[in-house]
Amino acid sequence: MSGHSKWSTIKRKKGAADSKRSQMFSRISKELTVAVKEGGADPDSNPRLRMAIQNAKGVNMPKDNVNRAINKGESDDANFQEVTFEGYANSGIALFVECLTDNNNRTVASIRSIFNKKGGSLGTNGSLSFLFDRKGIFTVAKAGLDIEEFELNAIDAGAEDFEEQEEHVIITTALEDFGNMQKKLDEMGIEVENAELQRIPNTTTALDVETAKKVLRMIDVFEEDDDVQNVFHNLEITEELAEALGEE
Repeated sequence: MSGHSKWSTIKRKKGAADSKRSQMFSRISKELTVAVKEGGADPDSNPRLRMAIQNAKGVNMPKDNVNRAINKGESDDANFQEVTFEGYANSGIALFVECLTDNNNRTVASIRSIFNKKGGSLGTNGSLSFLFDRKGIFTVAKAGLDIEEFELNAIDAGAEDFEEQEEHVIITTALEDFGNMQKKLDEMGIEVENAELQRIPNTTTALDVETAKKVLRMIDVFEEDDDVQNVFHNLEITEELAEALGEE
């Protein structure tokens, strides 16, 4: 769990410093559109849309972009489907890739090509699902919180893990408690920076720094693909690797 959280922190810092903002907006726009298609345009009765709007606010996505994505979901133009891919990097690290696509053939060809070019191997669906558990992950800013009281309320709502970081608190819930935690945070008036379902590895694998960096570069290539929403892995983010990444 700590390795996963460490990587989330590194990605958050990295994302703030580089040019990935437009990719982030694109992913959230798709999620907004799909959420509307699935459950309607009223966030009060559509938890998935409410979560996507929260995430849009968390990355300061312009309101016009949010409204455009919601309107697209109400039209007949949007035709996204969710597809997943499972495979290994050439070091044996397991990769789980989640996509939203309007052209399945294009996405399959692109994902297969990345696995091949980077020396990995694409597996069959379901072949790696036993390595990951789906968990709810909530990121909340620490500023102004009474941490002890907040932690007690979070546990009451089903928090499995409560991790205090420098500027944020990361709450982990079981899949079935995701909605309860959303509701509890809403009731408490807590502004959530990010809330999502993630695939958390049951165990992680440590590699030497240079090999680990190759895996992370492969993950970067996946994340640069317009159809890719998330990439999950079981690489252990060791202190040594975290330091090396922090220096880049």
